Amino acid sequence: MQTDPISDMLTRIRNAAKARHARVELPASKLKIEIARVLKEEGFISTYKVVDESKTRKALRLFLKYTPDRQSVISDLRRVSRPGSRRYVGVKEIRGIFGGLGVSILSTPRGVMTGRAARKQRLGGELLCEIW
Repeated sequence: MQTDPISDMLTRIRNAAKARHARVELPASKLKIEIARVLKEEGFISTYKVVDESKTRKALRLFLKYTPDRQSVISDLRRVSRPGSRRYVGVKEIRGIFGGLGVSILSTPRGVMTGRAARKQRLGGELLCEIW
């Protein structure tokens, strides 16, 4: 049994990008779908789709994005807040990732959003991960 589904999601994306796979499939949850939505909006993946595997299980299929010379758009991903050590940040503690080239993803009271959007709306929250 996996104890951290978000970490599992990021590891699957990282491994698929390094192996230059076109897509990656993982078990779906509401939080994972929201993270995929943010990744699509920020241009790190081309699209995502929720697929019904059976009546009780759903899968999330992410289609990875590559440059014309087959380099992955995602250089690396890092899980920040973990189940054993949650990391909450206020508005003033949200920092830029690689001078604006990367994105931090936060879970705020108004939903999952990027650090840039959270700063704009003057919200803090749990810093889930950083992607560049």
